[in-house]
Amino acid sequence: MINKWLRESNVSAGILTIIRLYWGWAFFTAGLGKLTGGFDASGFLKGAIANPVATHGEVVYGWYNTFLEGVALPNIGLFNILVPWGETLVGLGLMLGCLTTAAAFFGMVMNFSFLLAGTVSHNPTDILMGVIIAAAGYNAGKFGLDRFVLPFLRKAFNKDKEGHKAEKHTAPHSA
Repeated sequence: MINKWLRESNVSAGILTIIRLYWGWAFFTAGLGKLTGGFDASGFLKGAIANPVATHGEVVYGWYNTFLEGVALPNIGLFNILVPWGETLVGLGLMLGCLTTAAAFFGMVMNFSFLLAGTVSHNPTDILMGVIIAAAGYNAGKFGLDRFVLPFLRKAFNKDKEGHKAEKHTAPHSA
């Protein structure tokens, strides 16, 4: 019942618009600050590697620590580009209501990355907002660009599929 309301109600779409504007602004300003003020994630990554999430002396997310040490830190130049641009684009997507579900997904990926590295901050509430937006699907971007962008994309990507289906139905059968 709540899922139906979340996915179909205009009232829900209005509430979701407020949530995505709030969350989008947070991502956008964080990303823009990193783009304009300089950004280097190496200190954060070194700290997360040196002090992993642990309980009773045991590392909880060893696989993530291995990822940070073996992939993220050696490729810090790439991550120094991906993080600020990712935050900025996620923020724009959420604020404009354009590819909203994808923006929410990638926003949650970034929030989970901070949680796995041991930074709680506002990440749990951000993830909750992301789950609500993702669960609402199209309705989360109904009062945004998704109203125009998603039908266009559906038509563009389904055109080829429909053409193949028509060819299969009109092709003569061989005996």
